[in-house]
Amino acid sequence: MKKTYVLDTNVFLTNANSVYEFRNNDIVVPLKVLDEIDKHKKRQDGVGLNARSIIRVLDGLRSKGNLHKGVRLGRKKGILSVRDYDLEDLPIGCDIKSADNEILTTAITEMKRNPKRKVILVTRDINMRVKCDSLKIMTEDYAPNKVVTDEKLLFTGLKKHLVDDQLIDQFYDGEHIFFDKKDDGMFFPNQFIMLVSNSNEKKSALARFISYESKLEKVVEPKDALWGLKPRNKEQVFAIDLLNDPEIPIVTLVGKAGCGKTLLAIAAGLDQVLEKEIFKKLIVSRPIQPLGKDIGYLPGTMEEKMRPWLMPIQDNIDFLLNGKSRSMEMFFDDGTIQIEALTYIRGRSISNAFIIIDEAQNLTIHELKTIITRVGENTKIVLTGDIEQIDSVYLDATSNGLSYAVEKFKQHGLAGHVTLVKGERSKVATLASKIL
Repeated sequence: MKKTYVLDTNVFLTNANSVYEFRNNDIVVPLKVLDEIDKHKKRQDGVGLNARSIIRVLDGLRSKGNLHKGVRLGRKKGILSVRDYDLEDLPIGCDIKSADNEILTTAITEMKRNPKRKVILVTRDINMRVKCDSLKIMTEDYAPNKVVTDEKLLFTGLKKHLVDDQLIDQFYDGEHIFFDKKDDGMFFPNQFIMLVSNSNEKKSALARFISYESKLEKVVEPKDALWGLKPRNKEQVFAIDLLNDPEIPIVTLVGKAGCGKTLLAIAAGLDQVLEKEIFKKLIVSRPIQPLGKDIGYLPGTMEEKMRPWLMPIQDNIDFLLNGKSRSMEMFFDDGTIQIEALTYIRGRSISNAFIIIDEAQNLTIHELKTIITRVGENTKIVLTGDIEQIDSVYLDATSNGLSYAVEKFKQHGLAGHVTLVKGERSKVATLASKIL
């Protein structure tokens, strides 16, 4: 049965091409939504890009017909129309000055115009969906970019695998161990495996799966400290293993605050730029998402403007360089360590660099694609973040760029992932992350 979908503003700001995703059903765009989109069109981020894009989409449809009467979206597609509401349909007690209430009322008006058809209001706003339910308006969430239905299902990069006691002995003795898809199950390239004896759970071994045609690689704690850092748990061992592997140019590290993901990434970057000279420069950046109220415009050069946003990274660099012959400022001055604004990365091709994108959970999929497609020859990119600390209202734990990258790259040998679970910053930080 054909349906009519009334789309909220946040649907368009999430995906500018959302109008084409409802098959042969009709689309209604409330007039108020156009006003709200217009307020965002000057923003210099993914939301602003989507606002400008949907305006162009609607203008293109306008050239084909009358938007009030409706314009067909394409072959085997529905009809899109821009509609206003009847004031008499406003629910009692609702303030018409509220944009949400105007959109709700538009849905109610549409229900009266088409009483025999299902009218569904699509919104990412939880409160809006609650309002709809109280007013007997059918409603749905819009989640096209969710890679999994639940954040607990996200790829962790580690799998526990029960094996015979003898196989672990053979593995430690240096024998080549191969996995078979039929007998051992599904594994992904560069996935870490904890081999556990089925007769003695205390007997185990750590390995990395490469492919079904390759032997299991043994994973051991590195003999030498990484810029003074020694791994404190097996997940940190896995992270160092990926960070140091020249065959893996894409590394994703996910974990709660204090698990060491950013510190390990920076330590690996400094080691491979300053000591081993594998790369010519270390580039660090993060999305500009303030915690709490914004502090407004900042004076100075681009580097000076970015410094406050990158203080957590600078703190880590300063900690790792403590006692070294050269200071952090000297490395900044000669370009060995660079602070980059993600806003200006489009159009660039970055070669011979170790790139760290911190707080990547605040990136949209489009922003993430823009960044990764800038990676040139002999460049390694590391994405770090905590999917439980998302500052954008248009993203969640399963639809952000970092989660998307983890799930999409897990099938490719050029990428590796680890989810770090144990806090190592301090006892206070670990306690706070658990109970607060």
